[in-house]
Amino acid sequence: MHDDARAYNARQTPDDRAICDLLAHEIDRHLPEAESRVWHAHPVWFLDGNPVVGYSKLKHCVRLLFWSGQSFEEPGLKKEGRFKAAEARYTHVDQVDTDALARWLGKARDIQWDYKNIVRRKGQLERL
Repeated sequence: MHDDARAYNARQTPDDRAICDLLAHEIDRHLPEAESRVWHAHPVWFLDGNPVVGYSKLKHCVRLLFWSGQSFEEPGLKKEGRFKAAEARYTHVDQVDTDALARWLGKARDIQWDYKNIVRRKGQLERL
């Protein structure tokens, strides 16, 4: 786990920290080639500079976000925002289905929209 993500997790309540630590461990395990860093104040993993997955503490939960998740067509992920992102929200570590998470992370590698160049393309996404 990246030191900045470790520090982010350490700032959470014990219950939220358990969720964050599990998510970080599973993401690192299933996407070992991904670069991770804190981006916009939250841990995010990138493949070739393109954000693919991250998590953040919201008021009442921890949100796991897949930037291209709507294209995964997976139960358990809900549409987020106006682009292609999808999310899952957790209030307890036991809610994290590691089998589903592994499947979603595999799809995060294989199904990507080009967020890296969204500004250059004036808000238009292209599938990679």
